[in-house]
Amino acid sequence: MNQMPGTRLSPDLTGANVEDAGEHNRAVVLRCIHRQAPISRAEIARRTGFTKPAIARIVDRLLDEGLIMEARRRHGLRGQPAIELEINPDASYAIGINIDRDHLTILAVDAVGNVRARVHHEKRFILPGEFMQLTSDAISHFQRSRLIDDARLCGIGLAVPDWLGEISLLGKPDAYQEWTEFDVRSALENLTQHPVFIENEANAAALAELDYGLGAESSSFFYIAVNACPGGGLVLDGNGHRGAMGLSGEIGWLPIADGRDGKGQKVQLLGEIFSLFFLYDFLAKHGIEVSVPQDLLTLDAHGRRLVSQWLKEMSAHLAVAVKHIAMIVDPDAVLVGGRLPIRIVDELLRYVHEHLDAEDTNLPSLHRASIGEDASAIGAAAMPMAAALMLASADVAQRTRSPLKFMDRLNS
Repeated sequence: MNQMPGTRLSPDLTGANVEDAGEHNRAVVLRCIHRQAPISRAEIARRTGFTKPAIARIVDRLLDEGLIMEARRRHGLRGQPAIELEINPDASYAIGINIDRDHLTILAVDAVGNVRARVHHEKRFILPGEFMQLTSDAISHFQRSRLIDDARLCGIGLAVPDWLGEISLLGKPDAYQEWTEFDVRSALENLTQHPVFIENEANAAALAELDYGLGAESSSFFYIAVNACPGGGLVLDGNGHRGAMGLSGEIGWLPIADGRDGKGQKVQLLGEIFSLFFLYDFLAKHGIEVSVPQDLLTLDAHGRRLVSQWLKEMSAHLAVAVKHIAMIVDPDAVLVGGRLPIRIVDELLRYVHEHLDAEDTNLPSLHRASIGEDASAIGAAAMPMAAALMLASADVAQRTRSPLKFMDRLNS
């Protein structure tokens, strides 16, 4: 299978030319369609370097398998209008689950990332038994309602914080320690015949951006998740990067100078001051009760001023984090997302920019993440979908990984 001369290939669209590399070349074309759709056969040939006859054979096979479809003809060009190709949304389905200290979200997602169904529980500190019951009920609902085709269900993904039952935080009940001993992988595998994929929730949100969001513009970025606890996910050259011990992106452990110490000699961890729970606590100390992210959008003028006060204080710490990320990782961009409402993320970023030197070309660009509060659940679904579509983001480790436990082992 020859490539055309003079082509320059991107790292994840490089084909092989040996006879037994058909599956690899098929994956290259499928990735190209997923990333660039709608796209013509001629454009695929230019991007991959394969000859037009080779592209024709691979595309015909993908059409026969129902993985792609001919979407429309592009008009306005000279000559015969080009037939454009897209991923077939009904080619595969995946279920994405995100459990955290303040909610449970379960999605049914199609092959292009559209959410076909959503079950959401805004509840704090859901215990393992209730989690499994609610998850089972949601999957049964999706199947009974025919919201997804079970025969085309490629897997179930779970996005879950590491050390879910161990990290001390405001309001955590003693019973929440059950998560430390709970084997969530085995429980999910006993619930379904489909493969189970597990990833840290911030890493999963980064994967959602990679496959369905700003990943089309940036192949290397750091994702900061503002959730019940802060989290981070790192994508390098189009692949999620977990690190040797699975600790990559754990931004909550970043030391920050304590602003209450005039000499600046004391430090505190970012995760001990910056999260949704700390924002709720700050407002409670000023007589305003907020328990869910949507409450932040209905505050009166006094409440909004308090939120702005908290955001301005946190922005200085977040700016320090961005500078550290820039020096250590040097990504194209830093994305800020999670469950903090979009309007408030935008306000936070405005304050962060005030602490950064706009003329410093060594800093990554700073953006609001393009996927909202369901990013982790969509990222959970993206894991089995990436495996089914042979995308570059597919990671076999997600088939065996379980959430990290026993934090004391990090210090031993």
